[in-house]
Amino acid sequence: MTPLSDLFRAFSKIGLLSFGGPVAQIGVMHRELVEHRGWLTDDQFSRGLSFSMLLPGPEAMQLCTYAGWRLRGTLGGLVAGALFVLPGAAFMAAITLAYLRWGNLPGVAPAFLGIKAAVLIVVAQALVRLGLRTLTTLPSLLLASAAFALLLLGLPFPFVVLGAALYGGLRATGTAPLAFPLRRSARTATLWLALWLSPVALLYATQTQTQTQTQPMADLIGFFTRLAAFSFGGAYAALAWMSQAMVESHGWLTPAQMVDGLGLAETTPGPLILVTQFAAMVAVADHGTATVLAAGTLTLWAIFAPCFGLVFALAPALDALTRHPRLSAALKAVSAAVTGVIAALALYFAGHTLFPGGISLPGLSLPALGLTVLAALFLLPLRLPLPVALVLLAGAGWWIGNLS
Repeated sequence: MTPLSDLFRAFSKIGLLSFGGPVAQIGVMHRELVEHRGWLTDDQFSRGLSFSMLLPGPEAMQLCTYAGWRLRGTLGGLVAGALFVLPGAAFMAAITLAYLRWGNLPGVAPAFLGIKAAVLIVVAQALVRLGLRTLTTLPSLLLASAAFALLLLGLPFPFVVLGAALYGGLRATGTAPLAFPLRRSARTATLWLALWLSPVALLYATQTQTQTQTQPMADLIGFFTRLAAFSFGGAYAALAWMSQAMVESHGWLTPAQMVDGLGLAETTPGPLILVTQFAAMVAVADHGTATVLAAGTLTLWAIFAPCFGLVFALAPALDALTRHPRLSAALKAVSAAVTGVIAALALYFAGHTLFPGGISLPGLSLPALGLTVLAALFLLPLRLPLPVALVLLAGAGWWIGNLS
């Protein structure tokens, strides 16, 4: 059994270095858990990733929780998941309070550009490694290519993944008994469902005491609870829904505030979905620091508590499910499709980093391009440790930004 102290060290490192959204975070996890420590095999990591991608909610956080659960049971899952989220949540809380007090801090943006450049290289490395493991046959290559193309055409992520699973399952042959720990999973799911919904139920029960003329806290947290329950498709799909609802439907944030929040979430450690914490805190900014912090904390609970429940309820059955021929084939097909999905998300991230003015030659950011080349030099031929590379690139970005 993995010592708890080693677990704390490993997942604290992952949490502090998880910049740049789910694609980069999955790369950091693979480097630490598979390559560096050898705690998971490539096959275990790939199956855990496929499993996490099929669940609603932030896939990187669920993969981290699954890895911790596999190493040390429920306690390991709680430690891994919490350490993946909490460093970024602390950063986001501090930065949001500074944002509300002083506004956007322009001197920080150039340093974050250097971090984004490092993220691009980490993403590229992760994509190459995953592709070499999963795209070993012509059908798997075609599945990844189809998933990549369909996402670029705007097909919702759940349809891409479910289509791949259906294709893999129908092509498989053979049968096997399916041993599913139904009672254990049902008990775990019921416990976590009650824990998850308790705060929002309490808020609605006391709404007359907590609501104000402009922002009922219960409605705000209720929205994030619904977002967590139906956020199939990964962080980017959830953020598209959230942006529309927060800005257009409810008017809780301005478009400029939403863009600022997305920028902060992409350039701070932790899940990209931490933008929900920023959005909740900004939405209640007129009601004092205590309310702002309470909104952020309750939003974190609404978004991340179901991740623990889903993983702990379903992970015990994952090995049994993957021994079933059709289900195993379905998961392998999903793994191939996920490679295409990550490629599409990597292209999205690279486009927004290198072409902030739009994907055209005039829109190319020369500082971003130069920093990306520097990041490739640091991380590939020089093989600098990622923390060292991040510090150097943040400094280089700050220096370039102050020259202009």
